[in-house]
This record gives sequence, structure tokens and C-alpha cells, in this order.
Amino acid sequence: MRSHDRWHRILIGEKGAAAALALVAIAIHLVLRFAWDDLPAARVNLPLWIALFLGGLPLLIELGWHVVKREFGADLLAGISIVTAVILGEWLAGTLVVLMLSGGSALEAYAVHSASAALETLANRMPTTARRRTPDGIEEVAIDDLVVGDIIVVLPHDVCPADGTVIEGHGSMDESYLTGEPYVRSKTPGSGVFSGAVNGDAMLTIRADRRPVDSRFARIMAVMEQSQQQRPRMRRLADRLGAIYTPIALAVAIAAWMISGDPVRFLAVLVVATPCPLLIAIPVAILGSISLAARRSIVIRDPMALERIPGCRAMILDKTGTLTYGKPRLTAEHMAPGRTQDEVLQLAASLEQYAKHPLGRAVLQAARARGLTLHEADEISEPPGQGMTGRILDHDVRLTSRMRLAGERPDAAALLPEARSGLECVVLVDGEYAALYQFRDAPRDESRSFVGHLAPRHGIREVLLVSGDRESEVRYLAEQVGIDRVYAEQSPEQKVEIVREQNALGPTIFVGDGINDAPALAIANVGFAIGTGTDVAIESADITLMRGSLHGLAD
Repeated sequence: MRSHDRWHRILIGEKGAAAALALVAIAIHLVLRFAWDDLPAARVNLPLWIALFLGGLPLLIELGWHVVKREFGADLLAGISIVTAVILGEWLAGTLVVLMLSGGSALEAYAVHSASAALETLANRMPTTARRRTPDGIEEVAIDDLVVGDIIVVLPHDVCPADGTVIEGHGSMDESYLTGEPYVRSKTPGSGVFSGAVNGDAMLTIRADRRPVDSRFARIMAVMEQSQQQRPRMRRLADRLGAIYTPIALAVAIAAWMISGDPVRFLAVLVVATPCPLLIAIPVAILGSISLAARRSIVIRDPMALERIPGCRAMILDKTGTLTYGKPRLTAEHMAPGRTQDEVLQLAASLEQYAKHPLGRAVLQAARARGLTLHEADEISEPPGQGMTGRILDHDVRLTSRMRLAGERPDAAALLPEARSGLECVVLVDGEYAALYQFRDAPRDESRSFVGHLAPRHGIREVLLVSGDRESEVRYLAEQVGIDRVYAEQSPEQKVEIVREQNALGPTIFVGDGINDAPALAIANVGFAIGTGTDVAIESADITLMRGSLHGLAD
């Protein structure tokens, strides 16, 4: 990535310097030519010779490589014009073409250039050291020195340095970078952990099961780097037009030479036919598009994506944070006999106001929407993996999971309604089953209309929904927004394979927002990132919608 970025900086510098040199040389030549009549021609033309040698020669070498690789674009005609001008001694005409060609190339290189830090951002997520427990105590070692079987201490809010298994401690970890689900995962002895996951509020001791170079995080890094290198290349508009235009212009120039017998006629036609307006106008148009998009809160990292979009006929959409808000909502309340919705919700929300997880926020949102008064809670406890308890208005209130309740109280679990897709939370009041809450990550308001307009307005024939979430959740969303093709429980590597397969069938757009989407965003013909997503996703995408809405993508 760094070498790629350095190459772009060098390219902009070389082309910009050549354009500036040609412009200065032309200005000096004109001053010498018209200010002093008695100067020898060699002195008058010296600035042009310098510009042609220092600025034109590198351009000709680059064009020569294109010819060797059978890449015939709009700038090939300009190269032939420069060579012809030098052969015929028409120095000013040759320098003018150098100015136009290098100036257009510099503008284009500037437009395309972006100091993308996707891999660097991803790499910076990982710590460089780990705390290894030994018989002599805890020592800090470089991550590269970890081996399978090492005992590692992960402090609260630290990033897990290796794939492994929890052997001591109860807590939770945020693995959303990998799964795409905006929920923390409970961790108890025997639970697996992934490198790159963010630890919660409790210290955990884990056993390393893989070396850092073999970890899940390292594989994501490798896929990401490979994706950046394998991004499909599509020819520029100017090159596609030039492939047709150049042979015609050459034929006309040769005809003019043959008819007149004057080789200068050949040069004149070439200079006139050189598509300088095209070479300049396209980069300028791209820069104008970037400016217009910025005013609409759309950041274009790779301007060439603007040329690729019209040819795309398939779109792959991520679920969480893209078609949904990434914020679960309370969608169903199953009450025990004798309990009312407002009564239980008031107690549950009064306890959840002290929680930090997404389901707690969903319960609070529902209570506030109904105007329920929240009360203070006492004796609050949240043992890792066991739910949350507290005392409210002389009632003992507990929030837990169906699985936990089934293990502790099979009699109470038997009263629960049948399990369905989605997230659940059981409410116990004074030790008795009171309610079962079900949650869903609701689709964005514009998701269905957005999917529906893709075919008639943009010619998108295939729309796919790809997610790391459970299949029941993904299929439910697909039904809500009108998508037929669904891929659930997909890892970042599997997402990349789906994009590759779709790319083989035709140019493809990928829309995502998470770190787990970054490799797919990088390898798609065009990658769109939702601006509310992660920095890595935004850096990997060609275009970012900063408002976090699909309306910008629809436009």
C-alpha cells in the first residue's frame, strides 16, 4: 500500500513538473523570439529543446511501454505528434503537445491519487505487544514472539492479541469487526476468542491456539491486501475512445501527406487531431464531479469509479449498518398471564438504563416512546454471561437469556413461547417469568424503495444480500426489502469469493460498512461504504456516503 501511494505521488510530481517546464519554456521562447530579432535560432529554441528532452522524453518512454503492451489510447496520437514535431524541427508545436499531454496526465493522476490507509488502519487495530503469564509472573512480549499454548492476560478494554480459548474469567468481547453484528459476545471458560476483538470490562486469561501469523485477523489482513492488488481494472473512457479515434486520425494525416507531398501537413493534421480537449476535459470533469459530490456529502476516493458505475449490472449489499440501522428494536412482547406490557416494560427499562448493550437501549427506547416513568434501581448486578439483576420498587428484577434460564430454571423456561428468529430477552420479576422480549435490527426506512429502484433506474439486474448474521435474520430482512438472493453466515473470505464470482459474470457494486466488509469493498469493481461504518471500510471503498443513508447511493 505504501509503495502504491508513493508511486502516485511520484507520478503526480513528474507529470506536474513536465507540464510546468513546458509552460515556462514556451513563455521564454516567445519572449526571446519577439523581444530580440537578432538572436540565433538555437538560443530562441533552447528552452523548447530542454522541455522536449526533460518533459517529452519520459512521456514517450511511457507511451512506448503502452505500445509494447498493445494499449492504444487517446494519448498515443499525442506521442506520435511529439516525435513528428522533433523530426521536422517544429519545436514549438511539439512542446505545446507536451504541455497538453503532461498537464492532462497530472490532473488525472491528482484526481485518482488517494493516500489510502486501509491496511495501515487495519494493522493499527492490533497491539504490538501482549501480556504473557509465566511461572515468574506476567511479562510483556512482542506479539510475534507468541507461540501456541502461551497463557495470555487480556485486560479490560484491551484488544485480544491472538486466537485462543478462555481459561479464566467471565466477560464479553466485541467481535463486530469480524461478524458484522453490532452485539458483544459473552466469554466464559471454554469460549473461543479471536484476535482483534475488543475486551469488555472484565480481565480474561486465554490460551493461544494459533500463532499470530495464522490468526483470523492475519487472514483478514492477507485477504485485504490481496483484494487491493486484484481490484478489477477497467479501461478509461479516454482510452476506449482513443482506440477508435487514433487510427482514423492517423489515416487522415497520412492521406494529407501523400496528397500534398509535404510532411508538415502530416504534422499539422496530427497536432490538430491530437485530442488535447479530451485529455484535459476528462480529468477536469472528474475533479468537478468530486467537488459536486462533496457538496452532497459523498466522498469519492477513486474517481475512476465514476466511469465504472454505468457498466455495473449487479449489486451486493451487506445487511447490518447498510440495509439496517445496526440498532435492534423491541418488536414483540410476550407476557405471562396476569402481567401487563407497561408494568413489566417499566421495570425492565428502569434496570436497563444502567446497561450499555444494544438490547438495553432498545428497551429504553420503547419505554420512553410510551412515556413510562423510570425508577431508580438498587443492588444492581451484572455477572458476565448471567444477565442483569436489580431491585426496583420492592421487586427483584432480572433480565437474562432463554438459554441461561433453561439451564437454571427448566420450569420457568417451559413457560416461554416457541423460539423464533431474532434476539430475545427474558424478564423475571420476583423470580417468576414475566415477559419475553424479541428484538430485530429494523431495515432503514428507504431500504425497500432503494432496492426497488435499482433495476428500472440504473439497470441493476441482480441484487444480492450477503451477511455474517444468522440465516433466519438475513432472510427476514431480505423479505422486508425485496431481495431474493441471500448469503448468510458469511466470513470476510467468503464475501470476497462471492464478489469474485459475481465479477466474473459482470461488473459488480458492493455496499458495506464494517471491517468485515473491507476486503469485498476493495475487490469489487465499485465499492460504496456507508459513512457511519468503520474507518477501514471507508478507506477500502471507492466512494463513501458520509450521511449514512442510501439516498445518496440512489442519486
